[in-house]
Amino acid sequence: MGDLTTERSNPTGAAPVLVASNRGPVSFGTADDGTLTLRRGGGGLVSGLSAIDDPDAVWVCAALSDADRRAAREAPDGRLDRAGHDVGGQAVRMLGIDPETFARAYNGIANSTLWFVHHLLWNTPTAPVFDAGFRTEWEAYTAYNTAFAEALAAEAAPGAAVLVQDYHLSLVPALLRAARPDLRIGHFSHTPWAPPEYLRLLPDDIAEAVLTGILGADRAGFLTRRWALAFADCCERYLGADVDREALTVTYAGRTTALGVHGLGADADFLRERAHRPDVDERLATLRATVGDRRTVVRVDRTELSKNIVRGFLAYRHLLRTRPEWHDRVVHIAFAYPSRTDLAEYRAYTDQVRALAAEIEAEFGTPDWRPLVLHVDDDFPRSLAAYRLADVALVNPIRDGMNLVAKEVPVVSDQGCALVLSREAGAHAELGQDALSVNPYDIVATAEALHAGLTMPAGERADRCKRLAAAATALPPQQWFLDQLNALRPGG
Repeated sequence: MGDLTTERSNPTGAAPVLVASNRGPVSFGTADDGTLTLRRGGGGLVSGLSAIDDPDAVWVCAALSDADRRAAREAPDGRLDRAGHDVGGQAVRMLGIDPETFARAYNGIANSTLWFVHHLLWNTPTAPVFDAGFRTEWEAYTAYNTAFAEALAAEAAPGAAVLVQDYHLSLVPALLRAARPDLRIGHFSHTPWAPPEYLRLLPDDIAEAVLTGILGADRAGFLTRRWALAFADCCERYLGADVDREALTVTYAGRTTALGVHGLGADADFLRERAHRPDVDERLATLRATVGDRRTVVRVDRTELSKNIVRGFLAYRHLLRTRPEWHDRVVHIAFAYPSRTDLAEYRAYTDQVRALAAEIEAEFGTPDWRPLVLHVDDDFPRSLAAYRLADVALVNPIRDGMNLVAKEVPVVSDQGCALVLSREAGAHAELGQDALSVNPYDIVATAEALHAGLTMPAGERADRCKRLAAAATALPPQQWFLDQLNALRPGG
């Protein structure tokens, strides 16, 4: 991959602002005639980057598919914008990392190790196992992070601001600082952060590498103060770093890293406009025909282990078993989008979700009443229709960095909805006062919260929903991004 330090004496790039993330703003496919087809992505990062009014800003991302790798290979230095691709007016450098290296880094380390440790997901009697195979995966993760650091060093103008995103790229800040000490570097964690006693499950040298990697940044950003303090606790415990919890700083090896808290909010204007387009209205009519005049409990998640869909279904079943007055009077609408289907644990979890839904249907369903409507596929307009229809939104993750669904439903709701919200979701810090808070492991208490939401007076539900929507949109994606960028600049 070359010597990263060669960039140190010749920073030839022109980009004053750079973003680095595993997934970029565009992806590619292959048409029947063999030509590349381009699809633009969405989400908070794409919306946030649009706030940069600078034609020289660059987004560095990884190629995720064979078609992506072909596009990166055919573009000069991976620069899609220079190859004539319509990438939305942005400059995008896509890295065609070797597929085997990428798979080991992405699945083996990012999604099966770092995601698991930060979400407290391991079944510790059998996992994790840090063997020779794990070390091979870690080497790939290091190579993957090095490729990003090299690309950023090559693209960055002197003194540029670089915003590195998430657990996929935890080593990049330190690697980039070694190559380009002139840069202002930020790292943002979109996940929770593990407490010290759980982070210590990682091999000592790996935990140290992750912590010192992020401490290579001038600022380390988190979605809540809770996650920022957990990171600081880990730095203090395992590195002996000096932590100032009031000022939110970590000082280690002669450098101080500021910790920032930026609670990413929902994009209200986009959601409200998108939720009233004809395709959403059509899906809403279909849902209403299915539901009739019954109440609705709505959940929208990826089939991700941390989202806690199975316990949510168990709580709904407990509600129906213990409160028969809800028979034929409520429908649970559950949309679970496939997630990480190349990992066995996720395939098994999706199967469990389907099986439990079928059991509930068999136990309570009648010819005239479907107590639970499950769809395991991705349909954003249908999700928005469900948001509009919801009487109660159920968001009960085991652990979540933020959870934007909890913020989106109140924004889109037609009549106002009650929010049953796990206290382990980052969003709880902002929404807990007007939500019905639950311990995500407590099935009985979650069932009682569903009952409380379903019986909440319409006026109270509407008032709470208005306050939830206001809190949920306090820091929309563009401002969220600009706040971090401005904090990186001199005097920020």
